[in-house]
Amino acid sequence: MRDEDFEYFINNFGEATKSSPVPVASLEKWRGKLPDQLLTYWEQEGWCEYGDGLFCTVDPDDYEDLVDEWLADTGLDEIDAFHVIARSAFGDLYVCGEKTGRSVTITAALNMITALQNKLKEKTKENLDFSIRYFFSFIKPAQLDMEDENGQPLFERARSKLGPLEPHEIYGFEPAIVLGGKIRLENLAKVNANVHLTILRQFAEPELPLSGIDIEKLLDS
Repeated sequence: MRDEDFEYFINNFGEATKSSPVPVASLEKWRGKLPDQLLTYWEQEGWCEYGDGLFCTVDPDDYEDLVDEWLADTGLDEIDAFHVIARSAFGDLYVCGEKTGRSVTITAALNMITALQNKLKEKTKENLDFSIRYFFSFIKPAQLDMEDENGQPLFERARSKLGPLEPHEIYGFEPAIVLGGKIRLENLAKVNANVHLTILRQFAEPELPLSGIDIEKLLDS
């Protein structure tokens, strides 16, 4: 039975457009590393695509190398062990820490990693579960869609022009925004998520926008 937080998520996104059951071996592998609340959602719902691929819950194993590459030398990798639990159609990676819960977002297309210092703290089991319920209940479809230079949403137009995404695909900008590419529909292509996001990380060091993060203070705490 769904809790009210996930029900609210479904009210916003609709039922899954694709889903696959989570193997028992995966549930056991991540038990004790990821919040129990997330594993409950996995058991109940599976790994799913919502909104025709706008948002997907994912197998963290598929993104372990990628999250390590993006967080390397940021200081965040010294605070916690992080794992990707969801992604957007444009390659935003939603990351969960083993001690800090749902606390970091990698916005690869814009070459940014964001987090709030008050989230990057070791949490109790109850607060780890709360971080997952909070994430699902507060995320909205409009947050996940990118807007072009004229402020117009891109996802539905990209899907109409390029076709639906396969599980391993995202819509990526070519040329990359970090290299001066423009945020335009004609610059979008369907790309392999892992390959594209790995290449993006090689172009430049990611920005950590001012969000109250003092890495040295966190490491000392």
